[in-house]
Amino acid sequence: MFDTTQLLMFIGASLVLAITPGPDVLYVLTRGITQGRKAALYAACGFNIGVIAHTMFAVVGLSAILRTSAVAYQCVKYAGAAYLIYIGIQTIRSRKGAEAMQKVDVISPKAIFKQTIIANILNPKVALFFLAFLPQFVTPNGGCPELQMLVLGGLFMVSGFAVFSLVALFSGLIGDKLRSNPRFEPRMKTAAGSVLVLLGLSLALPESH
Repeated sequence: MFDTTQLLMFIGASLVLAITPGPDVLYVLTRGITQGRKAALYAACGFNIGVIAHTMFAVVGLSAILRTSAVAYQCVKYAGAAYLIYIGIQTIRSRKGAEAMQKVDVISPKAIFKQTIIANILNPKVALFFLAFLPQFVTPNGGCPELQMLVLGGLFMVSGFAVFSLVALFSGLIGDKLRSNPRFEPRMKTAAGSVLVLLGLSLALPESH
C-alpha cells in the first residue's frame, strides 16, 4: 500500500507537526505541571483519540463541508472555543478549595480525558488540517484511498502520542517539585485556567489572511 520512503516521509512530517508548539501541547504541559504526569498522560491520550474522529471526518467528507460552509465552520469553531473557556473558568474556580483538597485531584484524569477528546473534535482547524494533510500521502496505485487515509491517521495518532507522552512525563516531573510548595498549587490552577481561557479566546478570534 505504501512504500518505505513514503511512510518515512509521513512519519517524519507527523513528528515535526507534533513537536511544533500549539494549543494541544500547551494543554498537556499545563496539566502535567498542575496535576502531575498521570493527568498529562490522560490529556495526551484524549487529544490523540480525537485524531481518530478527524480521520473519519476526512474520509467521509465532513471536513470538506466545514471548508465550504462558512456557517458550519463558525458554529463548530465557536462551540470549541466556548468549551475551552468553560473548562478554563472551572479550573480557576477550583483554586478556592485547593487547601482543603490538596490530596485530591480537582479534575480527575478521566474527566481530563473526556475534555481533551471533545476539545479536539470541536476544533475545525484540526478537521481542515487532516483534509489537507492526509491526501498528500495517498497514492493512486496504493489501493483504496479511504483505507490509506485510515492507516495514515493511525500512524499520525501513534506519532503524536509518542511526542505528547514525553511532554507529559517531563511536565509531570516539574510539577511534582513545584507542587511541594503549598502556596504554588492555587496559583498554578489560576495560571492553568487562564491559559485555557486564552486558548478558547484565540480560537474564537477572526483569522487573519
